[in-house]
Amino acid sequence: MAKLTKAQAKVHAQAEAILTKDTLSEDDKEFVYRNWNEGANHVNGAAGAFFTPFDMAFDFAIDAGGGRIIDLCAGIGMLSYAIWQRARYGTYKPRITCVERNPDYIAVGRRLLPEAEWIQADVLDVLGLGLGHFDSAISNPPFGNIKRSKNSPRYSGKDFEFHVIDIAAHLADYGCFIVPQMSAGFKYSGQRNYSRDTEGKAVKFQELIGVEFNAGCGVDTAYYKDAWKGVSPLCEIVCVDFTESRPVAAQAQPGALAANDNQRSLFDAAA
Repeated sequence: MAKLTKAQAKVHAQAEAILTKDTLSEDDKEFVYRNWNEGANHVNGAAGAFFTPFDMAFDFAIDAGGGRIIDLCAGIGMLSYAIWQRARYGTYKPRITCVERNPDYIAVGRRLLPEAEWIQADVLDVLGLGLGHFDSAISNPPFGNIKRSKNSPRYSGKDFEFHVIDIAAHLADYGCFIVPQMSAGFKYSGQRNYSRDTEGKAVKFQELIGVEFNAGCGVDTAYYKDAWKGVSPLCEIVCVDFTESRPVAAQAQPGALAANDNQRSLFDAAA
């Protein structure tokens, strides 16, 4: 558990009190999203569980896609809530499935976004749940070398965000993710000029799964660097067209699994 400041503890307690109400207004929900602290009762550093700043989530929602959406490592549903609110007065409402392993986060998320389907599961087990295909996959996954029970289908390295993206590629046509800048394959946030990496782990991962990471509409996340709770990461919003690789269809072809294993071996040797 993180040691909260007096101010953080006060507003977290207020958020907890709001969650006991029978009915929550949109103002109530916004207060909880802004002030319920993920570090109050959990060692979120070890799990890499740091919730997206509220206003950044609404910028993220511009690029997040629509239709049938799966939110991987959903936390309390910050990203999904922003997407739902942006579509609130539109003709087409998204159909959102939130996957989260922490039951306490799910309990809060269900109060804030009851319109979503909530599933308690480890993200690395999602492909075995029979959830079907999605139009979009979204995530603010744990960053870096986070303890895990297994690997994703094609990636066996240490960076958890790449495991989540690999899993998303098997579930959806499109993906939108918040990742550390060093895992994005490009630099936009906090920079004077946009630039693409020509080498490094992000380039190798894109080659491994056969897609390209892009910056979408171009949200400079450095603006929100100090709005996170307990951390100040420099990150990027990465948009991916997974139809470029169609991994599930490709793996159904004879010899494809062996080819993927060879690719993985080359990636691990170079990492």
